[in-house]
Amino acid sequence: MMIPFRALVRKDILLFFVDRRALLMSFAIPIAIGSFFGYVLGGQGDAAQSKIPVLAVDQDGSAISRDIVTRLSGEKALDVKPSNPADARAAVRKGAATVAVIVPPNFGQDAGRAFFGPQQKPEIAVLFDPSHTAERAMVTGMLAGDVMQSVSKEMFTGQTGRAMVKDSLAQVEQIPGLPDADKKPLEDLLRSVDRWNQSGQGDSAGLSRGLTMPFTTREEAVTARQNTKYNGYAHAFAGMVVQFVLFLGIDVGIGLLQQRQRGLWKRFRAAPLSRGVLLGSRAVSAAILAFLVVQVNFLFARLVFGVKVEGSMLGFLGVSAAFALMTAAFGMLVATVGKTPEATRGLSIFAVLIVVMLGGAWIPMFLFPQWLQKLTVVVPTRWAMDGFEAMTWRGLGLQAAAAPIAVLLLFAAGFGVLAVARFRWEVEG
Repeated sequence: MMIPFRALVRKDILLFFVDRRALLMSFAIPIAIGSFFGYVLGGQGDAAQSKIPVLAVDQDGSAISRDIVTRLSGEKALDVKPSNPADARAAVRKGAATVAVIVPPNFGQDAGRAFFGPQQKPEIAVLFDPSHTAERAMVTGMLAGDVMQSVSKEMFTGQTGRAMVKDSLAQVEQIPGLPDADKKPLEDLLRSVDRWNQSGQGDSAGLSRGLTMPFTTREEAVTARQNTKYNGYAHAFAGMVVQFVLFLGIDVGIGLLQQRQRGLWKRFRAAPLSRGVLLGSRAVSAAILAFLVVQVNFLFARLVFGVKVEGSMLGFLGVSAAFALMTAAFGMLVATVGKTPEATRGLSIFAVLIVVMLGGAWIPMFLFPQWLQKLTVVVPTRWAMDGFEAMTWRGLGLQAAAAPIAVLLLFAAGFGVLAVARFRWEVEG
């Protein structure tokens, strides 16, 4: 019985390598798409990231507003260009700019008064593309720091600030409803600022820069191995491998279904061949091919884009083998569930695209809502992605591969049992 089993396995593998379409779908296309997605996801982390396009509209023209625009233009993550209100709104509406910042007239004067007193705070309009909420948050955060620094600089050491402090001192007594308990501390503060300005110590002490954040941050990327950088190509190639290997499983199932339609299964039965030999040989050949596709794609990623197995090599091979077996069992299930190749292929591709999307193969899982992240634990592609990422850029040990391997083998067993249970030698009417 082993001789026909090996012959069937060998036949399937040879047929795969003479099929140009199968080679293209399994090797060239996932490599091309994986390279593209890897570049979009940040590549190897060394290339300069694209800047956020921002339009700045200064309707005030004061020292404060000019300084705000200058500081904003100096932010490394932003590409700031001047504009006017109408053009800025049109550009954001068309998607030509992500954010537009509009400083209103009299902003410097109003912000200065609000800095020392209870006057109404002026508003800076921030127009943003609703599809870029993350970028909007980055810009507003930078804007807040730049405004605080510019206003405080002018109020403590600038000519506008000096004049405004004197005016504010004269107006403190006339502020309606201000309790005496608050009036004296405010007067003391303004007189202290006035004496500071007159002494000229602001410039000598370096305070002409204005108030700055009282801290800095030290950023550290944490992985299992020190000095291991995140490689966006690792996620991209894992995702494309998962997707196109599952497409390989569909092709395996459709091929078996076509053989049954042509009556080849009946001939195999007359040989005689048991359904165990027929399905088993096809499953083994499919698993071998799927495992090979995984290794070739990751080898390309290693040689061209530096994607390394930073974790356990044994764990990586285990995840690859478990996913290959799950794919083979999925292909057997496709062959036994479907009735016609045309209808089965369409439904199978739809199902694969859904589980690939939910498994985080297209975009990283952390971008999903929390409820969806919890729901995807029932999707096998989620475990395959977790396993591949743990063994590559995360640099985790063999224990991190245990759960993905176990779950993938459980799915493989479930698919296999269903395939055997639904096996029929002939097409049902």
